[in-house]
Amino acid sequence: MESQDQDAVESSEPASAPASGEENVESANIQEENPEVSAKEVTKSQDEDTVESSEPASAPAPGEENIESTSIPDKTPEVKDTVEGEGETKLDETLPSASEDEDLAAVGEEEKVSSPKVEVKESPRGEVFNETEETAADGDADLQQPHIDGEPQPSPEAETKESKVNAEEPTPGKTVEADVLAENEEGNEGSINSEDNQSQRGQSVEGKEDAVAEDDEASEKPPSKSTEDRPNSESETDSAKAEHKDQAQKMEGDNEEDEEEDEETKQAKKKKIPDDFYYEYEDLCSKPFVTPESEIPQSLLHLTHSFGYDCTKRGNLQLLDDSTLMFVAGNVVVILNLKTKEQKYLRSSSGGGIATVVVHPSKMYFAVAEKGIMPNIIVYEYPSLRPYRILREGTEEAYSSVAFNNSGFLLASVGSSPDYMLTIWNWSQEQTLLRSKAFSQDVYKVTFSPENEEQLTTSGTGHIKFWKIATTYTGLKLQGLLGKFGKTSLTDIQGYVELPDGKVVSGSEWGNMLLWDGGLIKVEICRKGGKTCHNGPIHQFMLEEGELISVGADGAVRVWDFEAIDIADSKDDSGLFEIEPMNELVVGKNVSLYSMVKTSNTDQFMCYAQDANGAIWKLDLSFSNMTQDPECLFSFHAGNIQGVDVSPSTHLMATTAHDRSVRIYDYVDKREVTLTRFKQGGTFLTWAPRVVNPKGGLITVGFDDGVVRLLEVYDPKGLTLVAGRNSSSDAEIRLKQAFKPHTAAVTAMAYEKNGELLATGSLDNTVFLFSVGDRYEAIGFVKVPGPVRELVWSPPTHEKSTLLILCENGHVVEILPPDPEKQDTVSTFELKNISMKHFAFRSIKSKIMRERAIIQREQAREKREKEKKERLRKMEQLGQEITEKDLQDDPEVEEEPLPDIYIPETPSRILCGFYSEPGQFWLCLGEYDCGFLYHCKFSEQQDNVDPSKRQDEPFTYIELDNACDDPIRNFHFSSNRQLLFCGMYSGAVRVYTVEAGDVTLKSLLCYWQLSLHDNHYGHIQRLRCSFDDQFVVTTGEDGNIFILSLLPQEDIDRALQKRKAKIPSPRSDLEKDRIVDDIEDPNAYSIENAKQKMEMDRMIKEAEEKKAIKRKLLAKLQKEFKQLLLKNKDLPEHVQFHRAEFELDPRIREETEKSTAQRIRLVRKELAWEQEKQRIGLQKLQEKFLNKVKWNTIVVTAFKSQHQVTTYRLMALSEKYHTMKNKVLHKGLDDLDRRKSKLGEVAKESGGSDATGERHQANEDLLLKPGSHISGVQLVGRQAEKLQKAIEKAEKAKAKIERRKKEWEALYARKPDENYEDPADVHALKEAYDSMGDFKLKTAKDFTVPEHLRMTPEKKRRQLVILEQQMYDAKSEINSKVLALRDNKIACIDQIRRHVEELKNMQANMEPSKRLPLPKLPSLLPQEVPERKMQYTEETLIAYKETLSKKKGHSTNAETSEHFSGFGGFAGGKAEQTEGVPTPDTAETEEGSQSSSLQTPSEPQESTLTDLEIEILQAEEIKNLYMQKHLLEKVEDIMMKFDAELRLLRHQKMQLDIGVKMADLRHLTLYEELLLLKDFERRENTLQEKVNSRIEESMLMTRKLEECSALMDVKKRDIAKLLEREKMVHTSFQSQLGENNKFVKFLTKVFKLKVKRVKKEVSEEDEDEESDDESLEESSWGSEEDDSESETGALDLSTCPPNCDPDIFENTIQLREKRMDIEEALTEEKKIADNLKKENDSIAKKLKVVNASLKAAEAELELFQREKQQKLNELIVVVPLRLHQIEFVNNVSLPNDLSQALIFTNQALTQLQQRIQELHVEKVNQWDLYKKARQQHVQLNRDRRDMETKIQMLQEKSKQLMQLKFGRVVDLQALQVVSVNRNVEEMKEKARVNEVIFAREMEAWEKKIWEMKMQQAEVTRANTQKLDELNSMLMQKAQLEEQLDARQKSLGKQFHGKPQAEIEERQRLIELVEMQAQEIEILQDEIDLLSRKGGHILPPAQPPNV
Repeated sequence: MESQDQDAVESSEPASAPASGEENVESANIQEENPEVSAKEVTKSQDEDTVESSEPASAPAPGEENIESTSIPDKTPEVKDTVEGEGETKLDETLPSASEDEDLAAVGEEEKVSSPKVEVKESPRGEVFNETEETAADGDADLQQPHIDGEPQPSPEAETKESKVNAEEPTPGKTVEADVLAENEEGNEGSINSEDNQSQRGQSVEGKEDAVAEDDEASEKPPSKSTEDRPNSESETDSAKAEHKDQAQKMEGDNEEDEEEDEETKQAKKKKIPDDFYYEYEDLCSKPFVTPESEIPQSLLHLTHSFGYDCTKRGNLQLLDDSTLMFVAGNVVVILNLKTKEQKYLRSSSGGGIATVVVHPSKMYFAVAEKGIMPNIIVYEYPSLRPYRILREGTEEAYSSVAFNNSGFLLASVGSSPDYMLTIWNWSQEQTLLRSKAFSQDVYKVTFSPENEEQLTTSGTGHIKFWKIATTYTGLKLQGLLGKFGKTSLTDIQGYVELPDGKVVSGSEWGNMLLWDGGLIKVEICRKGGKTCHNGPIHQFMLEEGELISVGADGAVRVWDFEAIDIADSKDDSGLFEIEPMNELVVGKNVSLYSMVKTSNTDQFMCYAQDANGAIWKLDLSFSNMTQDPECLFSFHAGNIQGVDVSPSTHLMATTAHDRSVRIYDYVDKREVTLTRFKQGGTFLTWAPRVVNPKGGLITVGFDDGVVRLLEVYDPKGLTLVAGRNSSSDAEIRLKQAFKPHTAAVTAMAYEKNGELLATGSLDNTVFLFSVGDRYEAIGFVKVPGPVRELVWSPPTHEKSTLLILCENGHVVEILPPDPEKQDTVSTFELKNISMKHFAFRSIKSKIMRERAIIQREQAREKREKEKKERLRKMEQLGQEITEKDLQDDPEVEEEPLPDIYIPETPSRILCGFYSEPGQFWLCLGEYDCGFLYHCKFSEQQDNVDPSKRQDEPFTYIELDNACDDPIRNFHFSSNRQLLFCGMYSGAVRVYTVEAGDVTLKSLLCYWQLSLHDNHYGHIQRLRCSFDDQFVVTTGEDGNIFILSLLPQEDIDRALQKRKAKIPSPRSDLEKDRIVDDIEDPNAYSIENAKQKMEMDRMIKEAEEKKAIKRKLLAKLQKEFKQLLLKNKDLPEHVQFHRAEFELDPRIREETEKSTAQRIRLVRKELAWEQEKQRIGLQKLQEKFLNKVKWNTIVVTAFKSQHQVTTYRLMALSEKYHTMKNKVLHKGLDDLDRRKSKLGEVAKESGGSDATGERHQANEDLLLKPGSHISGVQLVGRQAEKLQKAIEKAEKAKAKIERRKKEWEALYARKPDENYEDPADVHALKEAYDSMGDFKLKTAKDFTVPEHLRMTPEKKRRQLVILEQQMYDAKSEINSKVLALRDNKIACIDQIRRHVEELKNMQANMEPSKRLPLPKLPSLLPQEVPERKMQYTEETLIAYKETLSKKKGHSTNAETSEHFSGFGGFAGGKAEQTEGVPTPDTAETEEGSQSSSLQTPSEPQESTLTDLEIEILQAEEIKNLYMQKHLLEKVEDIMMKFDAELRLLRHQKMQLDIGVKMADLRHLTLYEELLLLKDFERRENTLQEKVNSRIEESMLMTRKLEECSALMDVKKRDIAKLLEREKMVHTSFQSQLGENNKFVKFLTKVFKLKVKRVKKEVSEEDEDEESDDESLEESSWGSEEDDSESETGALDLSTCPPNCDPDIFENTIQLREKRMDIEEALTEEKKIADNLKKENDSIAKKLKVVNASLKAAEAELELFQREKQQKLNELIVVVPLRLHQIEFVNNVSLPNDLSQALIFTNQALTQLQQRIQELHVEKVNQWDLYKKARQQHVQLNRDRRDMETKIQMLQEKSKQLMQLKFGRVVDLQALQVVSVNRNVEEMKEKARVNEVIFAREMEAWEKKIWEMKMQQAEVTRANTQKLDELNSMLMQKAQLEEQLDARQKSLGKQFHGKPQAEIEERQRLIELVEMQAQEIEILQDEIDLLSRKGGHILPPAQPPNV
């Protein structure tokens, strides 16, 4: 190590060491855990590390020293631009040079704390900028330093302090992920300069050794696996803060020393890590954590062996050499020697787990990628297993994949969630070269390309990404291209392989291979017939010697042709390429291969494969005659191990898992002894104690389906030797007993302490108890409130034996075992009267937290009081004066609110528990309530309390260290109960020391802990201790089994030399026992269900027996009753009882009938579903087999021969056929007219504007139509009739004019153009020119396929449809004829039957000797009426039922009698007999019987007959003989005619059979042609669409050209009109001047003057085309204006000169304005005309180009048609010919080869010969027709000239007549259509009606005015009366005043002044008079107003004050 230290000091390259931030945090942890270590020593070590490292050490931000111990700071990388033009940058050039050291030394570290992250991204210029994920709050902006070129620029003060602790004030910080470049999923570039690694990762070797030393000090810490193991920043003590503050002050004092050492650091960085440098494994590996100051040795447990294998981990099998395998098992790497089966173990460095491993291409090294917080990648040397290099800070939590490149110099790693970081390492120098985010979801794999090491590939969840190391002006970067799936479904990609040419082959979830090229899927590869390459995902690919090997989850290894896959391409739109494997190897049935590694042996292609079902296979992939079969080297449990237990007497253990296996291990000898497999997975296992089985050979196993099996383990060597028995195995497992107590998985089992009872618990909320013996007998079960988690029997120290049942939902139940003899299990096994206690856990964790907070506050308050008292005491001692301020209480510190009391809605799960004392127990819970051990007891109040509503709280608790998020899942005590082994949720094993007899667990303080299983998914399921307490066994959900020893290996070996594991010997009667029947059906009845089923069957059986007895009694009574009825019938009639008298009581019968009817309804209801089911089944059968048959096979047979004629069995044409028929026919027509329709659409577009104009015009005509109504008034009476006649007359004239106009238009439309040619003639000429002399056959190479003969798939389908329809119609027609023939036969049989009846009647009167034999009456055979097979009646069904009953051996007589006879025989009577339709056979039998039963009439006595009677008889006899002969002949004739018709129809059907066969051959040919055409369809459609598009373009260009030409013509006419108007203006000007005008020149100058005019507003479209020049162009006489300027220069052109006529001047000005308007319009029109001309030329050029491309497309299509025709010609067509039809002979013999023959019909040949004659005749006829047409043409020209002369004369005459009559030429058509305007007439009528209405309204208003005037007079009269009264009152007032004055004068003498009261009264009266006067005035105004108007009177504005 001293030499290494020297090398480390002199080295220039940074060596890998724990990050500085890690060192600081670890040192803080050391301080807390080891108080003897002072803060000063830690600070010193940190300072030394800082000085000696290649870059400043990272330290926590001020005030945040106690952040999570596992958080390691990222460092900001430096981005250095490379100079362009220097060439490609290589990876070896990325190491720092001497010139770069200054830049590297200037880079500081960023602070990392648990706050929002800052990602460093690259700007478009290559610079790096910060992108903050979350905005910092409350002053965080101060932490954001300015960045230049991606490098943080520290302040001058911070340059020396940035990497040191500054603990003055706590400051929030940010997590800086400076080495992460955010990259989106689309494949954007994301990289960091390779030179960043020097400032980011470098540290000296000496720094490494310091880190190792710190690792030694920190090795006693618990492993960093979860947040609960890390110290909490909130719990930091004041003393720790002070220590950190001292550290910061010391480090600030050392700044100057650091600056002096910077130069030395730069020099040290220049050196590389020596190749011979190694780390010490013991210094790196994680070690157990031991509670400080405890006496527990660190070597308490040792890992001795691992029986597990994490078979579901990706790529978890590596090959170090041909005899050494390596894989990961939990927290260790297992190195397995295949020859010796020896295992070596490497532990992880962090204790957080191991993610993946990979081997160096040279096999000299291998890399171990770990898990945890900022995990490492450790590279080990092989075979020394020494740590060689450590790669740090490549990801945040765990690696998912690592890979070396082919040369082995680089290593790529991919992290898992949350960062998914892809990192390229120079691993030998522990440097990061490039980094980028790989994807936003899980990445499964990363690899380098074997051909190009600058290319990488990653794949994972729903993606694959292709990477390239690119050289940019900023350095090397990783550029990623995300693969696009396109039409292929998105899939997870597990495996892939890079091909030499850059393509990539990957797998898919459904088993096909995907070929990637350029980031896109080129083709999807499958097997023939669309089968997948593998049945499931493909996990790995290998490329070996031109062969591609795929490894699939279906257990198959397939070899594919590499070259075929490399050039694979899809032939159609499906995107599939079909290929079959060259070789394949199916390893096994239940095998799922995950990965495969190849040996280095070149002689044999041997591989080792990882099986996800728990095996390692050896595969021989040589595929030769000597290929070995697959060999299973090792077998492990697959997945979660559910149960484990150890033998109570020897070193054996048993395990079971969901993989349906039970295994026995010898953990001392480190081997698997035996295993057995079952149909269901195991869920729990327990080894029977020795009190149950003294030999220790009985295992009890619970399974998924609720079955419990007792298994015996024994040594087969102890059995008697029998021939054929193989006893080579060490142990065997035999089933002793199987029973099923539960309906769900068994989760717990436990034996009672005395071994007398076995308890089993399940997820079905039941616990079953069994009595233990030679056979286990069921006692009964109890129901519990939830799924059973664990069963615990009371320990032997307890007096009573009780069972503690722990349920997952928080309930605990305690039961006393019942007495088996007192239990009644006849009807059920449920235990009713059993003592049970319940406990429902109620959370107290929130209460605990609240109490702690209260205590902490009280302590803080007491502390403040003590400090205050101490301060006052010191002041008194110092003699200082104590003021009131000092005595005052300190201000209350604002405290946070206390935690709320929280009770989870769903109780936390109980994980484990055990008894402490009787009625008391300890519980460990998960979820919210984890972190504590709760001591609980059952409440005494158990009665009358619903267990589901109970809420019980623990009475005490114990807090567990570091268990808040890592609860205990399993307990197990050692035999002396001094060690408590705990299995943790994180996969760690924890061991507590417990004092003997400590039931309260007060001594549960110190513990030992070691991580074994995977920290993420390796939760410990079971943990057991061996019988001698020397070994501990742990099993986890990761499938691993670890054996730990309590003693060192040497002591164990020494102790076990004489005591090895012993297999129990077999029982003495084992061989005599029969094989036990196992329960293999998972749906088998459980014990209770079987009991209930048995009880139900017993009850049903008893009920059936009672019913049978009742039926027998009823049958006996019925028999007696029938006998009584018979006896009654034999009695005389007057003595007989009537039927009604047998009825004792009518109510009994009524009740019986009612109950019977009710039972019938009930039975119908019960059978309704079955009836409907049968009906639907019958309906489906009919729809399947009958309804689809349109014509069934009917065979009609002749009467007198064996000739037959049959129908065709035809299925009805399906809806699919009709749909296809309609689609094909319509689509075929559409295809024929597609070109025309498209051209029509173009024409419609061109005529769209005209059509729109016509519609508008039609709408206007409709609005202006005379007959249309615009108001609701209608004319009636004579006026309406007159108006109607006028309108009708006008309408007739208008219709006549319109009709004449249409006739003229039709006539002109039919007028041919002078150059018109008949299309039929043109087509005939073209066809003649094309076919003249062209005798090519279709087989000719230059044959041109005519357009109408070009065949397409749609046309071929149409031919198929038509052919099928024709065949169907022909067969239907012949079937109809056969059916009619059968109907005719039925009619013939009826006629024959009638004739035979007549013959019978006739022969009855004839002598037997004269009777001729009667013809046999024919009948219809069954094949002639097959439809009768499906006709059935109720009797038919009953007979069928009786037949079935007879077949089963059951008699139905009793049921039949019961069915037809009711109670007492009254309800039934006889059954109704239905008359069936007699069959022909029965009719024939009846006829025969009637014929045989004819009796011979008695011959009359001749003596008694007269001659007349004899003569009459003779005549009748002659008549009968004639009629007999006639009828027999008629019957014979009927039969012969029918047979003739049948033979004729038979001949027709035979002809049709020939045609049908020919049609079938034709159908086959058409189908082959259709298949061929479908292959050409895609190309043809493409070419046809190309031609159609060219045609459309051509038509569009032609239309545009025509439109442009039309517009040009319009513009030419407009220009001509404008020129004409201009001339007219000039003429007007000259005419107004007159002769001898003095001002001619002046006015001419004014007229020609060019005036600048204001530009008119133009539209936006015209503004772009107009120029900015506002001046007008010069007119045609602009030059003359300049000439005359000198002459008139003295006159003002804007004013009229003296002596000039002002009118002429003003007219001149107006004419000038008109002239200028015309010139402007003319200029604009010319400009438009020029543009149109240019556009016309452009369109013409485009049209030429389009026509050329059209010709090329048509030529290409023609070539394609020839190719298609040649392929069609190659098809073989069957043409049956007779020999006389063949005329192809050679030398009067038929040649053997007829390939050169042409099949031609005689009819067609005859037609060709006749056509020659017809053409000669046609030629002569055409010549004669031409002569006649020539003469007719001359005559028509003569007639046309005569008609034109006549029309001109008539027009002149018409004009003269109009001048005479109207004085001018008028439009006669307009004159004729002039009619009365209905609207005007209606408006007039409306005006007249309105006048009448208004007159009436005026009269009403005048009447109202008169009434108002009368009212006004009345009001005036009333007011006048009031005025008179007022006047009289005023007069009386005056009199009173006079009297008052007189009286006052007489009284005034006595007083010198007026009294005050009189004065006030006087004043009041005056005011009253004035107010009345105002009222009078107002009333007067109202009267005046009413007299003038009759309206309402408004109230006064202001009412007078009273």
